[in-house]
Amino acid sequence: MINNSNENALMDDANSPELNQKLMGHISEDFVKVADQLKEASYQIRKRGFSDFPIFVVTNNELHIGALLIDAQELSNRFSYRASYMQEFVDRKLIGEESVLLFTENFKNADEYCCLFALIGEFSGFVFVPYPED
Repeated sequence: MINNSNENALMDDANSPELNQKLMGHISEDFVKVADQLKEASYQIRKRGFSDFPIFVVTNNELHIGALLIDAQELSNRFSYRASYMQEFVDRKLIGEESVLLFTENFKNADEYCCLFALIGEFSGFVFVPYPED
């Protein structure tokens, strides 16, 4: 499932022309290199009580959302990854108050899926990517 933020509302747009196959391929290819670190960070965010809704910002832009977790090229990865969570997105008005319930209802199991907020080039939106199986 792919959700794209648009005017503080989440929409199901898995067939969005904005998220082309090439971009999703780049995200998936890069994600495999950092998945173990993101999965552990997700667990720690939840275990330590920060949030039940961890979000990892994946970007090739200079961005100051969340805390830098993995810099570009650190693990032979293309993008940088920043650790955050839903409340920061609400506080920054990237998720509108009226969309919180919809977001939480559509949030996938954080033990199995990584919630990425991709900000790559002209595209910005939420993408849930399954963690590789051990």
